[in-house]
Amino acid sequence: MREVFRTVRHLVCGAWRADRGKTATAFALVLAGAAAAPLLAACLGRMTDDVLAGRSGAAALAGAGVAVLAIVSLTFGHFAHIAYFELSELAEIDFDLRLAALSNGTPGTAHHDRPEHADTFTVLQRESRRFHTGLGAIVNAAGLAIAMAFTGILLARVSALLLLLPLAVVPPLVAGRVADRALDRARQDSAEPTRIALNLFRLTATARHGGELRVSALGEELRDRHARLWATATRRLWRGQLTATLVRAAGLVTFAAGYTGAVLVAVRSAVSGGASAGGVVLVVVLAVQVNQQVTTAVRLMQDLHRMATAHRRLADLAVALAEQATVGGQPAAAGGHGPPDRLDRGITLEDVSFAYPGTTRPVLTDVRLVLPAGATVAVVGENGAGKSTLVKLLCGLYQPTRGRILLDGVDQRQVAPDPWRLRVSAGFQDFVRYELTARQAVGLGDLPRIADDAVVAAALERAAASDVVALLPHGLSSQMGRSYADGVELSGGQWQKLALGRAFMRETPLLLVLDEPGSALDPEAEDAVFERYAAQARRVGRSVGAITVFVSHRLSTVRMADLIVVLDEGRVAEVGDHATLMAAGRTYAGLFTMQSSAYAPGRHPVHKAGPESSPQPAAGTCPRRDRPGTG
Repeated sequence: MREVFRTVRHLVCGAWRADRGKTATAFALVLAGAAAAPLLAACLGRMTDDVLAGRSGAAALAGAGVAVLAIVSLTFGHFAHIAYFELSELAEIDFDLRLAALSNGTPGTAHHDRPEHADTFTVLQRESRRFHTGLGAIVNAAGLAIAMAFTGILLARVSALLLLLPLAVVPPLVAGRVADRALDRARQDSAEPTRIALNLFRLTATARHGGELRVSALGEELRDRHARLWATATRRLWRGQLTATLVRAAGLVTFAAGYTGAVLVAVRSAVSGGASAGGVVLVVVLAVQVNQQVTTAVRLMQDLHRMATAHRRLADLAVALAEQATVGGQPAAAGGHGPPDRLDRGITLEDVSFAYPGTTRPVLTDVRLVLPAGATVAVVGENGAGKSTLVKLLCGLYQPTRGRILLDGVDQRQVAPDPWRLRVSAGFQDFVRYELTARQAVGLGDLPRIADDAVVAAALERAAASDVVALLPHGLSSQMGRSYADGVELSGGQWQKLALGRAFMRETPLLLVLDEPGSALDPEAEDAVFERYAAQARRVGRSVGAITVFVSHRLSTVRMADLIVVLDEGRVAEVGDHATLMAAGRTYAGLFTMQSSAYAPGRHPVHKAGPESSPQPAAGTCPRRDRPGTG
């Protein structure tokens, strides 16, 4: 019950802060309407006695009271609904914002890799849709308390034994609590199949995936999997609903016995002369109202318990995320140091190892690296070598499982995350397709300057992406995508160019990460893009000592890098510039030669043979993955 009271206090205080007038009006109308119902029963009893006694004037007055109280009872609740409807919507929005803050407000993204958190987020997202009734449940519960108090007083005036009737409410309430727990367990047990089924639905209902699904003839298979998952989730929910229904039925049967006993007591009292006919009418009407009150109380307590459970689950999730944001007992990335204005020494990785949450297999093992200030660094290796994981660690999206990352000698954990993020720019391999205007889709890379056309145009120019905007019907004002509006749909390469423009919005970042920036471009275009990016990197490097990190599968595109880091199964295999690594004749030289051989004369219409070409991976190589869900 303490959880319920905390939830009630939170919602009422939130409504009061949002609009005191509407909150006070809603409570006043509901309380008045609730008190009117038992008073109406009292007026009916009085009118009955007056009619039987021949007191026509008093009977007419009591009848007028019945009419007025009936109007109040029937209408005030509806007027109250108008007052608290908007406040209830605000309560739902508040819950959604708190959930969004938990999902996106942590320093890193490790919590998204934990299945138990994903299940909790699924349950909470579904529960948040019920919060528009939250304040209404509280207001009506207050009215119900008033109604039951008046009912108890009126029953006591007929017979002290009738005071036991409200006690018959207890079994249904207890049964409702037990039923709520059974339903909550069922919802949690069904969260995983529900989450996977929803993901399958989004996959099959998204236009972007339609072509591949049809070519691969996956439609029927995905529908079958979706049906099986929903059947599993429904079966678990059905068992929970059945248990809850049986428990609630037992509680209501107990109340029915008490209800019947109250009516019999009133009739017996009237027969023996201890009560008037009006008293019998009063008891019968009040007993009907108590029945309605019990039904309402069970429903309201169910709603309140459900909201309280959701708030508790949200609070527990916040605590769990806070605990998991600690490494070695110290808050990860929660220190008070701001990032340096410029990098003088660079970024150092000391014996860094990392395994994704929920797994034991390390993706990176004992990585020792020095990325000098002002350098352009290329990270290469086969799929699954740990390249994308490494750059996410540099950005602070994850914390090392073991070891340290130093920014000019300061542990990254001791650097406040938000200021550091403002000095980082990144174009990730799994870039977001923001379906906004082109101006906004690019300008999000530097939010304070999102509406500055000159800044956005300059970022697109630095990213070699101006040609995309030139093709749009309304330039930077063109709406992108068709999921939410009738906008322009782009090719994969064009979407990636906008994402790269977003990465270049910040003119002087300390760290610029470009993770497979040419993955959606053809090799010739990627060569030109990398040369342009390298020039930009040298400019920013001279200005603030910025480090630019490229990740690429195509080795010829990273030959201009000052430092090339070769990863092999999560370990650093080699470090050096292109000439040094080729002369060493080890892993890098072998990969470079293998890729170059794919462009022998006659095998590609554009590229020349030899090390100066822009090779693709050799045919037959099978990509591996750092972990499920990453590239």
